[in-house]
Amino acid sequence: MQSLGRRYVRYINDTYGRTGTLWEGRYKSHLVADDEHLLRCYRYIELNPVRAGMVSHAGGYRWSSYHHNALGRADPLIRPHVCYSCLARSEAERQHAYRELVQQACDEDASRFSNHMRHQRPMGSDRFRAAIEVQLGRKLTPGKVGRPRKQRPEN
Repeated sequence: MQSLGRRYVRYINDTYGRTGTLWEGRYKSHLVADDEHLLRCYRYIELNPVRAGMVSHAGGYRWSSYHHNALGRADPLIRPHVCYSCLARSEAERQHAYRELVQQACDEDASRFSNHMRHQRPMGSDRFRAAIEVQLGRKLTPGKVGRPRKQRPEN
């Protein structure tokens, strides 16, 4: 199996002019608190190819769900999430609202999402984060960098 995997990677890299492994890095995920944050995640994902310089706009990426969510192109692999369905009553209004949502992107959102993904922290309010910390029984916010200071004995 290992030999087959190596040959397959070599074939893909040669065919498509790429280098490296097919699945670089490890899988990352994080909890999302509510509909507002989920739609921001949609926007972040739709704009990843734009930020990477692969395309000039979200609709330019062939494998994006933008074609379905914003333009109405049928895709049997996509099932609309409830919060997407709640953007508007009609399909045309929903697509328009989604296009506007993606256009409202800001660098601060992208930076925040990248940080949450990198560190696998929940995306939501402080209250949401605190509730997750209680359920998990561990702290999810970053601690201070460096070694803790030694306590001096009192005389």
